[in-house]
Amino acid sequence: MEMAAEFVKSWLKLSKDWNTQMETELAPQLTAGQLQVLELMLQFEPMKPSDLLPYLETTPAAITTLLDRMERNGLVRRDRDEHDRRIVWVSMTDLGRSEAERGLKIRSDIVSRSLERLSLHNRQLLIYLIGKVAGTWEPPAGSSSQADKGADKPAEASGTASEPAAVSETGAGSEAVNG
Repeated sequence: MEMAAEFVKSWLKLSKDWNTQMETELAPQLTAGQLQVLELMLQFEPMKPSDLLPYLETTPAAITTLLDRMERNGLVRRDRDEHDRRIVWVSMTDLGRSEAERGLKIRSDIVSRSLERLSLHNRQLLIYLIGKVAGTWEPPAGSSSQADKGADKPAEASGTASEPAAVSETGAGSEAVNG
């Protein structure tokens, strides 16, 4: 199987497994989509519904439906802006805040259970590599290694949490890849 196809197959299975576990463990009070909104609100509260668009892969109508359901369930409230009545601000309720905390713990537990299948080194390496692929990994301040500069060749084995020892092109690293 081609490398990209194998990656997609594994990524989709992992995503499906995590989503199934999330929906089961969050129920009945919360869905994964609602948790995503609450998590954003933990960072940016209050928000206008339109502020959610860049973060959620959906339409304005779907966001309205989602917020309607969340408001009915007591997770959020909507308030008109004091100075411009056309603007609606969405805020979390106390229940929404506690459900956000519960949901984030559930997600952390689900991911941790999956990562426990790997050694500490391989967990660090996986996080590093996914960050590089996603473009979200940032080198530590003051670092100037070859891997930090986006080179395709593996860096020298360092074993640090911020830049784990690299795995060679054949998949062999300083320890077994499977565990």
